[in-house]
Amino acid sequence: MSHTAALPAPVQLPGLVHLSDGRVLAVGGLDAGDASTADIVGVLPAPAHLAGKLPQPAHDIGVTAVGRTVYAFGGGTAAGPLDTITAIDSGGRARVVGRLPLAVSDTTAVSIGATAYVIGGYTTTTPQRAVLAYRPGHPVRVVATMPHPVRYAAAAVIGSRIYVAGGTTGTQSRREILEIDPATHVVRVVARLPSPLAHSAGAALGGLFYVLGGRGDSLTGQTSAIWAFDPATGRLRRAGRLPVALSDLAAATDGDQLVVVGGRDSAGVVHAERWTLRRS
Repeated sequence: MSHTAALPAPVQLPGLVHLSDGRVLAVGGLDAGDASTADIVGVLPAPAHLAGKLPQPAHDIGVTAVGRTVYAFGGGTAAGPLDTITAIDSGGRARVVGRLPLAVSDTTAVSIGATAYVIGGYTTTTPQRAVLAYRPGHPVRVVATMPHPVRYAAAAVIGSRIYVAGGTTGTQSRREILEIDPATHVVRVVARLPSPLAHSAGAALGGLFYVLGGRGDSLTGQTSAIWAFDPATGRLRRAGRLPVALSDLAAATDGDQLVVVGGRDSAGVVHAERWTLRRS
């Protein structure tokens, strides 16, 4: 694990995405004063730089890439959640290209092929169980329903399946690792974390689903643990530690390494570091 104070400013709850051209972008989030930011930051290639702006500041955004275009789904603002689907092109220009069925924040987004999937979320009154599918140019549709509502979950794709770890219903953090098959609409519990965990980051590397950091129901219960789940064997194992116990961080896969940015520690300090994690 190496780290560099590489971000222009501290950030928590950004969306982080790796593009097919090798860039890694951090989208939105909350700054050190808990205010939403509209910044689109180019994290890689280094040095980090401002690459664009969202149409309005937002945090807790589900972000993923379809080809060379980044899509941001919903997000939280001072006035409440958004229902927007925002496309960010290769030049950092952002524009609204669609609408979600509901205004939601606290989502996680992943993509398989030409389709983006939006997992869970929160409307300010109701946590969500739905997994939504969005194919650019087509209407949003529900492809699966999770056994319980999920906010602030870690998620990643391995093969044709989506893996979702932990999260919270809004009142209670969860332990389950879910496997979602969008093609058959089947959702099943495939493992359980050692303890309830939300506000963590997820990424896939080498056929494993990594769950990094997070916290339980306590605002000061951040962990530095990194867990790895192997879908082929169903085994969950400890895979290392972050340099700092963090929640509300973001992670993405970049070649043979994981890139981790931002987050909040148990003292309430919001971080501006970028870490890279390589498999041992």
